[in-house]
Amino acid sequence: MREDRVTKLASIALMLLFASSAFAVAPPDADLTAEIHVAAAGDIACDPANGNFRDGAGTPHACQQRATAELLDGQPLAAVLALGDLQYEDGTLAKFMASYHPTWGRHRAITRPAIGNHEYGVRGAAGYFNYFGAAAGRPGEGYYSFTLGHWLFLSLNSNCALVGGCGPDSPQGRWLQSELDRHRGRSGCLGAFWHHPRFSSAVHGNQDQVAPLWRAVSAAGADLVLTGHDHTYERFAPQDSDGRYDPRHGTRHFVVGTGGRSHYPFRTARENSEVRSTGTFGVLFLKLGLAGYTWRFAPAAGGRFTDSGRAACR
Repeated sequence: MREDRVTKLASIALMLLFASSAFAVAPPDADLTAEIHVAAAGDIACDPANGNFRDGAGTPHACQQRATAELLDGQPLAAVLALGDLQYEDGTLAKFMASYHPTWGRHRAITRPAIGNHEYGVRGAAGYFNYFGAAAGRPGEGYYSFTLGHWLFLSLNSNCALVGGCGPDSPQGRWLQSELDRHRGRSGCLGAFWHHPRFSSAVHGNQDQVAPLWRAVSAAGADLVLTGHDHTYERFAPQDSDGRYDPRHGTRHFVVGTGGRSHYPFRTARENSEVRSTGTFGVLFLKLGLAGYTWRFAPAAGGRFTDSGRAACR
């Protein structure tokens, strides 16, 4: 009963917040001649009941959502790409308000989320859809597209069994193909993000259920794919739609599950894995240009690992 009352109060507070212009949708397309700054990470906010939460302060190895959110503050960001499992353990609205909202929620006005498996700890991921509203896509779907300057981005739902599948004949697959067909008629770069990694050297490993999503976006010329789920940072060399090394025409894949929840170990290094790190919380910053992009992994306070580079669009 107490949880129900807390959830109702959180719902009322959320309705009032959405009435404010502070939580309007993300700004319109930026000047195509300018670089666009974006931040990305997933696996973020601890359950307030977690013993490592400590009123939001966390411990050195867990519940560092506050520290990673501070990396976003003061940055000239056009968007924050939140890569799923944004609120543990089960994504209730009350927990979103208690843990995610005071930290990464400071940037909700520009956040473009992807839905993770922990959000489905609530029936229909109701807490997630209530918290993010229209920015999360339609309830029951959780996939959508948007543009940032010269880039088209696709936020996809990798919880395939809960959304009617990820294959080409599924509702999401048909929608995705229509978006990719539309992209072929425009000039510009293409990015996609979802929660479960197609390729990973950590404990969850390669997620075969999302192979149709990978094949579709890679075959359509995607320049980069961002995921979370494994609580690590990993960068892969460009790969084709079948996961083969393709430096000229391949899609680059990042796993950025470093948003604050905890760390996972690596197992066997997967083919085409270029850089791997665990034990460092942080955020991947991207600068999106007319014909390419740069990336920079920034560690949270106390971390030392970094990674950076640049690539041209396909």
